[in-house]
Amino acid sequence: MTEPAAASPAATALDGERQRINALPFDRAMAEFKQVVEKLEAGNLPLEDSIALFEQGVLLQRRCERMLSEAELRFQRLVEQAGGRVRAHDLA
Repeated sequence: MTEPAAASPAATALDGERQRINALPFDRAMAEFKQVVEKLEAGNLPLEDSIALFEQGVLLQRRCERMLSEAELRFQRLVEQAGGRVRAHDLA
């Protein structure tokens, strides 16, 4: 019987980062996402660092998007429970 291969250090680090990000409140995740974007836009980073930052940015973006979707659903449920009708409003 073969044993499962050990996770690479990079995979282990990414899993740890994913767990850290998934525990962040929205405001902190958004602030970190903005910092990542600023660093990437500034450039002057080695390729590996840019890739790692990009991966972090994707995780942060997904966290924020998921939290916003959950908040929207909670809001809709509250309005429906109150007997109101939910209409989408463009806030832009």
